[in-house]
Amino acid sequence: MITLKSFLCGQWQQGSGGEATLVNPATGEPVATCTSRGLDLQAALAYARDTGGPALRRLTFAERGALLKRMSQALHEAREELVAASTANNGATRGDAKFDVDGAIGTLAYYAKLGADLGSKHGDRTFLLEGPAEPLTRAPRFCGYHVWTSRPGVALHINAFNFPAWGLAEKAACAILAGMPVITKPATSTALTAFRAVEVLVDKAGLPDGALQLVCGSVGDLCDHLLPEDAIAFTGSADTGAKLRSSRSVVERSTRLNIEADSINSAVLGPDVQPGSETWHMFVRHLATEITQKSGQKCTATRRIFVPRAHADTLQEALIEKLAAIRLGNPADEGVDMGPLATAQQLDDAHRGIKLLCDDGGRIVFGSTGNPVGRGFFLPPVLLRHDDAAAARVVHAHEVFGPVSSLLPYDGDASAAAALVARGEGTLVCSVYSDDKAFLEGMIGASACWTGRLLVGSEKVADQAITPGMVLPSCIHGGPGRAGGGEELGGERGLRFYMQRTAVQGDRALLDRVLQAPKEPATTA
Repeated sequence: MITLKSFLCGQWQQGSGGEATLVNPATGEPVATCTSRGLDLQAALAYARDTGGPALRRLTFAERGALLKRMSQALHEAREELVAASTANNGATRGDAKFDVDGAIGTLAYYAKLGADLGSKHGDRTFLLEGPAEPLTRAPRFCGYHVWTSRPGVALHINAFNFPAWGLAEKAACAILAGMPVITKPATSTALTAFRAVEVLVDKAGLPDGALQLVCGSVGDLCDHLLPEDAIAFTGSADTGAKLRSSRSVVERSTRLNIEADSINSAVLGPDVQPGSETWHMFVRHLATEITQKSGQKCTATRRIFVPRAHADTLQEALIEKLAAIRLGNPADEGVDMGPLATAQQLDDAHRGIKLLCDDGGRIVFGSTGNPVGRGFFLPPVLLRHDDAAAARVVHAHEVFGPVSSLLPYDGDASAAAALVARGEGTLVCSVYSDDKAFLEGMIGASACWTGRLLVGSEKVADQAITPGMVLPSCIHGGPGRAGGGEELGGERGLRFYMQRTAVQGDRALLDRVLQAPKEPATTA
């Protein structure tokens, strides 16, 4: 068993007192301890602000991209070690661990490429121009540009337990490319993978001093000491998100806050999709993956399955066949498809959530709440059915964070399906499976406002489409309402949370020279 240290002010530091014990969720055996008690976190904040920030802002976008490339390569070289850490502390199968670790490597590589592209486009500029010059008066000489510049603050990243590698990387990539130093805090219960990742980055990636710091343990009241130019990016529960919204820095100083929280995501099958079709098989395949991947511990996992009533029984049978083939067990053993939940608390919460769903009219049609393995925090896949989707309440309002999903028959009308999707009050992702133009128009038109991402599954992409739970760095990740109201990634869009947009007004010729604005193409009469 090891002790996880924090990397602060350029040094590895160990707290003392109040140690938390991290366990292997497949066995319950301890794997590490950590605490941040006694560490000077305000000194780390000052170090990031005074040392890390200036170092990053001196770099061009191309140079920041090169830094991200080194970070990606360093993690790739340590891939097997990180996968092993994920299995030991997250209970992830090899496939699920690679999903996290490779996601981190790939996201860093994507933003490294974006940095190189911005460098090619903007040269040695350290700011971005948004759009062409805007004429402000009748005379074309007086104009305005919108300029994005790096903010002289610190990004505090508070990450969830389920993706310790990817969560660290996807936030850090955007902040570092934007020129803002990072203090990252992984969830304590599964901090081993993030700790190993930062060890590798410190040793191998050539990080500028103060660009990346790590807190293993609590951040205490650090949020209350943040300033207007700082930023908080949080992934986790709605309850913790609400506490962050009420922190002094956010309320009194307008410190930027991005939240990605609970999400009761939907998958909708169109009435045109027939059993046995390519679109049908894709739907079933995607559902099985979303229920079982990472043992259902994904913020983007499908929780509500809306199926035309005429096909509900057939879909139920097809999905049960897929779930019955899943082999549950210790992820260190060969042939295991799904591991345990990450902590005892997560297992208890899942049991309570399933009971709430059953008390609200749901019935279990596959699986149980027992532990067939005997020890550890195991929960088999569970499929529930709610035959009256409109009357049900809990299934639209309570997320069970595990391998649990609910089948809800509907009448096949797009407006009815969209109304049920909206009952989730804001989600990270909604997927719609149909080849019918009118149905898709109705669903997209009515449901897009309720979700951050909408995946359309159709016959032409049946062999190409990613599952709805996969987050790619080129598209935004986040969602309205219950999902937190935040937004991350999305290519260059992900940088803007860490930058300031300013309207710069003045003489067109002078601003063109100062801002190195590209020449606009000449117009012809």
